[in-house]
Amino acid sequence: MSSTKGKILVLGAAGQIGTDLVLSLREKHGNENVIASDIKEPISEVLDNGPFELIDVLNEERIDEIFLNYNISEVYHLAALLSATAEKLMDKAWHINMQGLLNILNVVKEKNHIKLFWPSSIAVFGPDTPKKNTPQHTITEPTTIYGITKLAGERLCEYYHDNHGVDVRSIRFPGLISYKAPPGGGTTDYAVSIFHEALKQEYYKCYLRSESTLPMMYMPDAIKSMVGIMSASPDQVKIRSSYNVSGMSFSPAEIALVIKKIIPGFTIEYQPDYRQKIADSWPQSIDDNRARADWGWLPDYSTDSMAAEMITELSKTIKKEASTL
Repeated sequence: MSSTKGKILVLGAAGQIGTDLVLSLREKHGNENVIASDIKEPISEVLDNGPFELIDVLNEERIDEIFLNYNISEVYHLAALLSATAEKLMDKAWHINMQGLLNILNVVKEKNHIKLFWPSSIAVFGPDTPKKNTPQHTITEPTTIYGITKLAGERLCEYYHDNHGVDVRSIRFPGLISYKAPPGGGTTDYAVSIFHEALKQEYYKCYLRSESTLPMMYMPDAIKSMVGIMSASPDQVKIRSSYNVSGMSFSPAEIALVIKKIIPGFTIEYQPDYRQKIADSWPQSIDDNRARADWGWLPDYSTDSMAAEMITELSKTIKKEASTL
């Protein structure tokens, strides 16, 4: 087990990324060295195994207090409203996504030697962005409030690095797939829900069209990318807005076929809703050569290996839940 000079703070620890990240960081650094925080309590596995603090990212004084109390040296700022939820709660999304980031940047600016991770998203791209192998530097004209907050956040991060020396590091995440936490209100969440429904009732009604190909990443690869960029030396991190990273790309019809190989009785129906418009504005695949060249990024999982593990692990969870009823 490695040790850290200061402690690590994860803001938004009850969310999809935060749940997996806290468990992974605690395994690496020790339970007591990773502080989980959110405005609500996380799953018991996170809550019971290490420090937890109720923190609202809109409360800058509270954030500063936690930094002092715990001698924080690394921060993962994950608190945000995601794409589909943000479209319904525009004012709230802007406030949480933008003011929350600004508060963290301002607190970190006043401290020395603190590394900050903030996730951006493929939502920064828009309808005029090249759809296939979307390059690192390209047209970023988002058409969703979530994408607008992420693009503004990228510019803020680069500004605070260039003008205030903040050691901020960021990744543009595609859709994320995990079995440890429920979906969190994103447009790509069908790629999580489909596994739950396939196991529970061998049927899924999809809110995207069958051919809507989108970039995805399995959560262990997402954790690997975050830890990878945070472990890199400052001179390796040459882009301070946000890096493209890629895992896999598939459509609902393609992932349904992969699931059907494992669960032969599985069927899928398509009933597109307002999330289809969001999906249509995003890329189909991502060029992440800069991340690979600068700090050695490489994904471990393919669509097939991800699907096999999702079904294996979710089966265990569903059986466990059934046995406690």
